[in-house]
Amino acid sequence: MTITTAAPPPTHNTFVALARGLLTGGVVGAALAALVVGTVVESVPLFVTGLALPAVHGLVFFLTGMPRRFREAAVAPCTALAVIERLEAVGGGETSDVPVKFWLTVMPDDGPAFRVEITEGVNLVDLPDYRPRGVVVVRYPPDRPWRVRVVKRPTPQWEERAASARFDAVPGAARVSEPSEGCASGFVVLLGLLLGAAVVVLLFRTDLSDRGGTAKPSPGARPSVSTTSSTTVVSSASATVTLGPGRSFLDRGELDRAVASLTGGGNGRRALTVVVQERVLSVVFVPTGTPTPGFDLRALPYDRFPAVVEEAGATLGARSPQTWQIVADRLTGPLVVRVVVTGPGGTASLEADGQGKVVRRTPAR
Repeated sequence: MTITTAAPPPTHNTFVALARGLLTGGVVGAALAALVVGTVVESVPLFVTGLALPAVHGLVFFLTGMPRRFREAAVAPCTALAVIERLEAVGGGETSDVPVKFWLTVMPDDGPAFRVEITEGVNLVDLPDYRPRGVVVVRYPPDRPWRVRVVKRPTPQWEERAASARFDAVPGAARVSEPSEGCASGFVVLLGLLLGAAVVVLLFRTDLSDRGGTAKPSPGARPSVSTTSSTTVVSSASATVTLGPGRSFLDRGELDRAVASLTGGGNGRRALTVVVQERVLSVVFVPTGTPTPGFDLRALPYDRFPAVVEEAGATLGARSPQTWQIVADRLTGPLVVRVVVTGPGGTASLEADGQGKVVRRTPAR
């Protein structure tokens, strides 16, 4: 059997992806700034806008993507045989399906061979059917060959072909994978976040300056500044703890000490949003009289934060994260902790519950 070794070139619109990243970052930045500024200037419409903006963006993004999804669904997928070069179970679960990583060499009937890495959930009963050098039936979109999926119940004709097929090694077969924008994607998202926040702050700078110039700080809202290696500023609406050079909130005990400095009085104030970065801890408190439930600032799993940041960078493909951020909030439903890391491999994220247990992962893109 003669097999060519040039891989089919994948199609990908980098400009559209970067524009989408810029818009998403702008929406997130504007929403966070609207929540903070709305709390400071006591503007309920601005605060509600900050809550609604991400939902509206998600809905618009879903609706505008429907024609593309319909076009992709209308394209008939390609069916081909593939050789399992290697496979490895990458985790377990509470169900009978086990995540298995496959290294495949796909052999299309009318195209060049190519290599691809995929992860599939395989039932424990079916695991013995997959072995190195075994032949399986796969299916993939012709314009996105990296989206290969193993056909677990092929038709009798394909099942017979897989059982009788024998393939030699294919040296030089190119590897295909989903295109990644790399560092450019993370930079564009960060730029959009900063621009979105800046727009909101500039639009309401007069209200902010008036608020700052006329408000008389009460004893409980008077800024307190430490002269050691950290600075703590507390007001009626927010609080910030900034570490000195050479220290990080991932160091043992730093977060616990910072939170204790904000809750030492036992005032029972509930937090709306908590943002943790390398040397800055920011807290936005629930405005008085609003129905937002919020959460107890002392209830966050701070001891789990270093581990989830390390997991996001090491296991999701970001490789040596250069920046990281943890955002915990409870606007309507349960408490959610989101971790975003950015490194040479792109931007990766994961989501954890109120106990620090990871419930969703998004690899670097």
